[in-house]
Amino acid sequence: MYKIGDVTKLTGLSADTLRYYEKFGLLPKISRNTSGIRQYDKKDISRLKFIKRAQTINFSLDEIKKLLTMREDPQHAKVSVRQLTADKLKDVEKQIAELTTLQNELTLLLNLCRGSEGSCPIIEDIDTDK
Repeated sequence: MYKIGDVTKLTGLSADTLRYYEKFGLLPKISRNTSGIRQYDKKDISRLKFIKRAQTINFSLDEIKKLLTMREDPQHAKVSVRQLTADKLKDVEKQIAELTTLQNELTLLLNLCRGSEGSCPIIEDIDTDK
């Protein structure tokens, strides 16, 4: 059994985050000793590492909650996991397209500013109602 301080060292998560995950439902109700101190087990640590990894690949906490449910029965959840991941991929592709557009616009503004003799095209573009 691990105390909350041990878990923070093992996972890199803060005590507040651990409490929030329990409250949010990402962790089951954590057992407590007679003094009321939370006691985490190896299964909880594994679950927390899963949550961290899912966050690094951009899943939201709500999506992670679904993934954790699917994790309990992966054979029957394969289609659902694939759909959730496909939806996440579409979101990422949309973000990439938006960032590419932003990159192109900023590059254009920088080039216009470099070639400008008068006022600053960057300020003018931001100041323009579109």
